[in-house]
Amino acid sequence: MNKAWIAAAILPLVAGCARRPVLYPNPKLDRAGAAAAERDIELCMRRGRQLVAGGRAEEVATETAVGAGVGAAAGAAGGAVVGRPGKGAAVGAASGGAASFLRSLFYRRDPEPAFRNFVERCLREKGYEPIGWR
Repeated sequence: MNKAWIAAAILPLVAGCARRPVLYPNPKLDRAGAAAAERDIELCMRRGRQLVAGGRAEEVATETAVGAGVGAAAGAAGGAVVGRPGKGAAVGAASGGAASFLRSLFYRRDPEPAFRNFVERCLREKGYEPIGWR
């Protein structure tokens, strides 16, 4: 299966788990309001993903593939003990891939430094004051 296709399928799921910038309550935020600030955050994050960060969805796909490979090897070894290495490898690959996928999908990591810097600069240029990420 093509890694780009897997990454494209996973991206919408991963986006919901991403860390987001926290804004200091300054006059710009007061004037804009929470809804407009959220739209600006989304715009800056979308531009950041397009320009400097392509990695998270690809990372999830890679971790899933590695988990499936490790699971297949462990399953084949376990299956060989009972005389069914092929079935053990299939079960190991499926369970290892699923476990790695779920872990990497829901484990929240700090954003890559280039992405974080891009988003914070974008927000500052709009008049906001980012103070951290949650």
